[in-house]
Amino acid sequence: MAPTIETRPEQPYVSIRTQATLAEWGRVNALIGPVYGWLTERDITPAGPLFYRYHSVAGDVIDVEVGVPVPEPVIGDDTVAAGSKPAGQYAVLLHKGHPDRIRETFAALDEWSEASGVEFDVTDGVWAGRFESYLSDPAEVPDLADWETEVAYRVRH
Repeated sequence: MAPTIETRPEQPYVSIRTQATLAEWGRVNALIGPVYGWLTERDITPAGPLFYRYHSVAGDVIDVEVGVPVPEPVIGDDTVAAGSKPAGQYAVLLHKGHPDRIRETFAALDEWSEASGVEFDVTDGVWAGRFESYLSDPAEVPDLADWETEVAYRVRH
């Protein structure tokens, strides 16, 4: 399946940024609770699903944010940072299945980029916008094999 190209507006969010290897990924997943807890403490309703924003990969270390969209910009603190998904055009592909298999979707996007000539917005190994958004609510879809995850890469103009 080929990705769709979508034009998206800027979207404010809050997040916690870290660096980890895949072997340390439990530490990344452990940031989900603190992000949602921060929002709950401030009575801020999420404006979209949980996402991971990938900035870069150096060796086996991934620079990643665990974030949640918010309805309007907020001020972060020492724990949670305020940021925004950049506006622009994104190549979007839906991953269906266990998140451990998401590399298959990453590979499909890379193959599509090569075949189509559409370049992703990456400069010196740093992504301008690479997002993995978890569309399935674990309370409603407990079987990870049934999850849907949106992968969106900002494309270069």
